Amino acid sequence: MSYTRVHRLLKIISLIQSSRGWNAVQLARECETSERNIFRDLRELGAAGIPVAYDEDAKGYRVAAHFFMPPVHLTVEEALALSALCEHISHHEQIPFLKPAWRALHKIESQLPGAMQDELAQRAGGMTIRTAPAMLPDGCEDVYDHMQRALAERKALRCKYESAGNGLGGGGGGAANGTCIGIAPSDHADMPFEFRPYALLFSVRAWYAIGHHGGRQEVRCLKLSRFSKVTATENRYEIPAGFDVQQHLGNAWRMIRDGEDVRVRVEFDAEFAQTVADTQWHRTQEIDWHPPPPSGDGGCTFRCTVAGLSEIEWWVLSMGPHAKVIEPKELAQRVKALARETAEVYGSGD
Repeated sequence: MSYTRVHRLLKIISLIQSSRGWNAVQLARECETSERNIFRDLRELGAAGIPVAYDEDAKGYRVAAHFFMPPVHLTVEEALALSALCEHISHHEQIPFLKPAWRALHKIESQLPGAMQDELAQRAGGMTIRTAPAMLPDGCEDVYDHMQRALAERKALRCKYESAGNGLGGGGGGAANGTCIGIAPSDHADMPFEFRPYALLFSVRAWYAIGHHGGRQEVRCLKLSRFSKVTATENRYEIPAGFDVQQHLGNAWRMIRDGEDVRVRVEFDAEFAQTVADTQWHRTQEIDWHPPPPSGDGGCTFRCTVAGLSEIEWWVLSMGPHAKVIEPKELAQRVKALARETAEVYGSGD
């Protein structure tokens, strides 16, 4: 077999050993191959003595509990990458609730050869990682645990949720603080409802639960810190076949999918053009550079397709006078109005 085939077989084992619930469709997507190849790979793994079986409860393949793969031999680069992620992000909880990953790393490090441990310590000492400020884990750890258990057991939750607009959940405008589509104040947010979580998602600053909202009878994305009450129930549910977080969010700028796809074009001056072009802001983005002076201004044009404008308007506004919306007209008008309101906050005095 070629290296790529061996690599895929090992990856399949790693995936289905790491968690339950990997089906053929998901494995094919992750391994960038066809379902037919995945089924053939699974048969070959079984023939090689690796007990792979389909778990009806988890709706995916798993390796029998009695089977253990040989110890993993890490390179220094692989160990350093794990150390960086776990030490800087998990230990300091830049992403809340991942501290167990830091404890797991120390177990792995203790099994590494002494020379590798020394080299790892030397390399890691000169590395620092800082992500965007995230929500504090205090106050919603129990919600996170409830969501995890509900996902594992497929049992619905009885919940109460505080919307962004009622002064209890923090933050006013959803786009400004990066929240998901929640429940508007007029939706009687204090009323209890059944929630069936489909996935947990950490995005930029906070954890969210995506699932079926019984009160609204549709799939919603809710911020964990805004749940005021979560109670387990015995009501079983199934996650819709083929549900995928990325497909659910579609072309949302970040989290809020609040309209049909619309083409956006924003021009940036030369001072901000390189900064904008250096970052992958959106999966659909395109950058066109303008000619340098004297034939052009040396800036760039940013294009993308987004599902709704409520989030991207705040991104454009954050660029100040260095950005100008060309299309759509509605986005230009929104940014103009927000800029005017911002100026009015400061008044005409010094």
